Amino acid sequence: MDRIVQLTARPGRREVAYDPAAAPSSLQVRAAQVLESNWTGRSTVPSRSLYPHQWSWDSAFIAIGLRHLSPLRAQTELETLLAAQWADGRIPHIVFSPSVPLDAYFPSPDFWRSSTAGRGAGAPRTVQTSGIVQPPVHALAAWLVHLADPGLSRARGFLARAYPRLAAWHRYLLHRRDLGGGGLVSVVHPWEQGMDNSPCWDRPLSRVTPAPARSFRRADLDHGSPEDRPTDLDYGRYVRLAADYRDRDYADGRGDFMVEDPAFNALLITSEYALARIAHELGAAGSARQTRAERLTAALVERLWDPAAGMFLCRDVRAGELIPERGVTGLVPLLLPALPRDLVTTLVRTVCGPHFGLGGTTRLVPSYDLLGEAFDPHRYWRGPAWFNTSWLLERGLRLHGERGRADALRKGILHTAGASDFAEYVDPYTAQACGATGFGWTAALTLDLLHDRPAWDRKGVPAIKGGDLG
Repeated sequence: MDRIVQLTARPGRREVAYDPAAAPSSLQVRAAQVLESNWTGRSTVPSRSLYPHQWSWDSAFIAIGLRHLSPLRAQTELETLLAAQWADGRIPHIVFSPSVPLDAYFPSPDFWRSSTAGRGAGAPRTVQTSGIVQPPVHALAAWLVHLADPGLSRARGFLARAYPRLAAWHRYLLHRRDLGGGGLVSVVHPWEQGMDNSPCWDRPLSRVTPAPARSFRRADLDHGSPEDRPTDLDYGRYVRLAADYRDRDYADGRGDFMVEDPAFNALLITSEYALARIAHELGAAGSARQTRAERLTAALVERLWDPAAGMFLCRDVRAGELIPERGVTGLVPLLLPALPRDLVTTLVRTVCGPHFGLGGTTRLVPSYDLLGEAFDPHRYWRGPAWFNTSWLLERGLRLHGERGRADALRKGILHTAGASDFAEYVDPYTAQACGATGFGWTAALTLDLLHDRPAWDRKGVPAIKGGDLG
């Protein structure tokens, strides 16, 4: 049987958990084809051309979609990533494939030197990785993957094996990355937050002396338009920050770039709720994690909420001040169930207002303020709309009872994903495809939205139909 037909046909017993099984649609089949094409045997690359390795938060989002096709493959996706975890708990943002030529992507393994520079932090010896991290979506992904087929998950010991690694990951962030001393996690590189060239980083990045252009070669420009990508100046600063971190043997401490980011911390909080559910599933108490999630939510509000902006802002830890730029990162805390109601109301007003235009001038959520001086509808995270952040906000709107807006956003995501050939990102006004097509998380999250979604419960993680396993 054709592999795509196998993946999209009505599942057999224990294959997937939703009921009834969705009839394959052309969009579903096309999304499955993308994931099948990008599958390497143990993980899924975001893009065969532009991103030929395994990326951390990409794999988490991809697993969330894969669970509807093959829960086993979704579990394998996360297990492959977790196998590259460092002894200090960090999950690296790239796990390199040894079969891919060094010049296919920069920075390559010989730049990061994880097995030597990362030895003191416990980098694995059997696989090459980067030394920085990405947003902690992984516990949420693991919980959702478990719910897709609890019987298979329990038979394989999926959660029992994943839980200690996920707990160590959160400990690393909470204990080693509270660089501001206020209880929130700091990122030490723009790539860690995932929104690489957001204008939110311009101010702290201005302190960084860029690496000379001759010291690196940008492989990303071989596969994308320079107008869609970060500038050479930005890239030089990224390289300098990464090289300095590497040359400190990846030791965490105060440096030139330290930012408390709303989305990174909101995703950590969401994953803390998920870890509480995982702990309960494994027969342990999860109340301490739920309490921690609520405490982190309070810290997020205290340190990053800006009433004048009507949203959360990034905090420049070194400068000790909020960064006055409106990015989509400041809307992602809408995911949090313990967010005060007045803040929820304000965030909804902001996302639908002139700065982001959702439901008016835009169908997906732009990555940056439409009215901002740095807005560029095509340049990576300086304006284009991305599917993963729109997916997160669809969940947040639905969680807080904004069903009509959530339904409209869901419809916009599905239409745009199909029309753009599952683009990496799109112009927020015209939906013109930008970056790579056949992009992994775009296809995966399309699949997730095509299936019946369980309602998000009070703890901020989904409950399965017919009762909550947690």
